[in-house]
Amino acid sequence: MNRSWKIGILHDTARPGRGGHGTHLAFRGLPGVETVALVDSNCGGIEKKLAETGAKRHYAALDEMLECEKPDVVVCGSRVPEGRLDELEPVIRRGCHILCEKPLAATLEEADRLIALADEYGVKIAVAHLARHAQVFRTMKAMIEAGEIGRPLAFYGRGKEDERGGGEDFVVLGTHILDIGCFLFGAPEYVFADFTFGGRPLRSTDRCATSEPLGPVAGDELMAYYRFPNGVRGFFESRKNLASCGLRMGVTVAGTEGMLAVRYDDKRELRLCRSSLPPEDDTRFETVGLPPEPEIPGAEPLDPAKIGFMPYFAVNNRRAAWDLLRAVEENREPAASARDAQMVLEMIQGAYASQLAGGRAMAIPLTQRKHPLEA
Repeated sequence: MNRSWKIGILHDTARPGRGGHGTHLAFRGLPGVETVALVDSNCGGIEKKLAETGAKRHYAALDEMLECEKPDVVVCGSRVPEGRLDELEPVIRRGCHILCEKPLAATLEEADRLIALADEYGVKIAVAHLARHAQVFRTMKAMIEAGEIGRPLAFYGRGKEDERGGGEDFVVLGTHILDIGCFLFGAPEYVFADFTFGGRPLRSTDRCATSEPLGPVAGDELMAYYRFPNGVRGFFESRKNLASCGLRMGVTVAGTEGMLAVRYDDKRELRLCRSSLPPEDDTRFETVGLPPEPEIPGAEPLDPAKIGFMPYFAVNNRRAAWDLLRAVEENREPAASARDAQMVLEMIQGAYASQLAGGRAMAIPLTQRKHPLEA
């Protein structure tokens, strides 16, 4: 790196949220980085939080931290999109670059506003869609492009399909799956979808109670169909309360000469099937060895005692942070950018728009930016 960086972390443990993927720890151990401050309105156990993040000082309010520390980069560690625009707008206006948890925003209108502000102030926003940094999905992409499964035909994805199945699963976990589809094949051309709520077609007045503040959400079952470039058909499905049947979340890509698949278990292995039969027939997969992780020059080795329950997040959050710093120096978009996350919101809102228009195909990008459940 050609410069040093001051990092501020916004990780407010007083805000409601389900789980966490360690985004607030992404810059820990990177060269040329100083974590100057942690913002958390919950002052309980603050010494432990400072030690965990490596932050030098604690602030209860974001504005105070921005004024006193003048960081180069701010990490937004909350996975709750509600209120994101209010949170990030003052950060952008001060010219701070951002690493943000997903989803980028609760609605497409809010994402549009964030991106317009970032362009105006010359700010780079990276979003923690970690698959774009992960060796397992980068290897999947390289194998597809090398013709390992012939011509790609279809992309199948689903969320966890637990008690959040349907609309909440779509927003919280579908964002990862839809972004992988775009990473592999490019932005889709159109979408049509079928949502149900209580066994009947979804209506615009329906709403789901969600475990986190997520913005407009409805539906307990859904199937969304996307037309990706070069004739690749994409499918995302989520149904409520199927998690007891076993692990559901993952992606499969079917081609004319085989299939590649990744399940979102603790290992997240890449598996290859060389059968040309369709997925519903007898298929047998073998595990694909991955190339070694590329080194980050000067980075401290990750401490296994501090990684937590899954190395996947620690490794790829660090890669997302490193990529953002390089993107600023090279004046390019981050590998998982705000515009990529904006496309995921296009795909989600487009699916709702299709349902409420009677299943009509909706061209992407959408002309109507307001969320269909609010329009």
